[in-house]
Amino acid sequence: MALALAVALAPTLIILSTPAGGAPPAAAQEPAKRAITLRIVGTGTPESCTSGKVVKAVAAGGKVRFNCGLEPVTIVMKRTAKIVNSNPKTIINGKGLYGGGDVTLSGGGDRRILYQNTCDPAQTWTTDHCDNQRRPLLVLRNLRLRGGNSTGDDTEGGGGGAVFVRGGQLRVLNSVFAKNRCDRNGPDLGGAAIRVLSHWTKRPVFVADSVFRRGRCSNGAAISSIGVSWKIVDSVFKHNRAVGRGANPAQEGTPGGGSGGAIYMDGNRMKLNLRRSTLHDNVAREGGGAIFFVSNDRTGRMTIAKSTLYDNRSQSFETDGLPGIFYLGVEPPRIVRGTTIVAS
Repeated sequence: MALALAVALAPTLIILSTPAGGAPPAAAQEPAKRAITLRIVGTGTPESCTSGKVVKAVAAGGKVRFNCGLEPVTIVMKRTAKIVNSNPKTIINGKGLYGGGDVTLSGGGDRRILYQNTCDPAQTWTTDHCDNQRRPLLVLRNLRLRGGNSTGDDTEGGGGGAVFVRGGQLRVLNSVFAKNRCDRNGPDLGGAAIRVLSHWTKRPVFVADSVFRRGRCSNGAAISSIGVSWKIVDSVFKHNRAVGRGANPAQEGTPGGGSGGAIYMDGNRMKLNLRRSTLHDNVAREGGGAIFFVSNDRTGRMTIAKSTLYDNRSQSFETDGLPGIFYLGVEPPRIVRGTTIVAS
């Protein structure tokens, strides 16, 4: 017997039911694991899609969708939307409902857009090992995040202009990050688009089919992390710029920073798995115009497969034979056949 699925839009709940007179099918025997609350932002017009409604929907968790009319819409956030740690999943899908226009969440150049921190009691303390817990899971799908800015916010060391994550898990699918910002100076902060500190059991942050462009930050003008692994596939990083000065540790008389024009990774046992992706025209004032990867105990490894890197400028230092990359880890890094790395 088929599983009947009904979406009740008024209370915004997905309701699982089974026909009378029969046992529920296997797929429905544990509905608590499969059901997910649906939160719809908007009632069909651009004006009905407000920052306040986004903040409320994200805090409530579940699947967040948008009904903002037929044309693309930009929602300028008046406050940062924060994930509550007691919500197992928050899935934000920017593809408009009912054939509607796609959604951009904007920080307006003034604030961070999304925040997840399992070690922040204000978002509910759920375990005694906050830096390594499976939930919450944040999924960004078909979303545009633009004009996020965490400058001056020193929470957990700063960074994460559009998205900040500490703990739980993060997945990014078919999304675009543009013109995001974080502090211009500092030896180890970064991530104009995304900053991640700790991720469940060292599982990688997963990014697919996404674009990161025109980010500006001290380090990692697209993404930045400490002790976190990444798997990035079918994605593009372009025109990002690490603008800090003095590297890490900061040279005497400098504020530090300037590494990883697109990607900045620091830590120990971590991995970067970059596949079928393109990085071009990224710039680092110090090292790693495209990628800065430093495993302090040399246990971390970088793999680049079927990807293209060109015109990435390291204005101070990079690894011999790897234009646009500064790499310290398990030697040699795995550069798989089908990859092209060209100097600027």
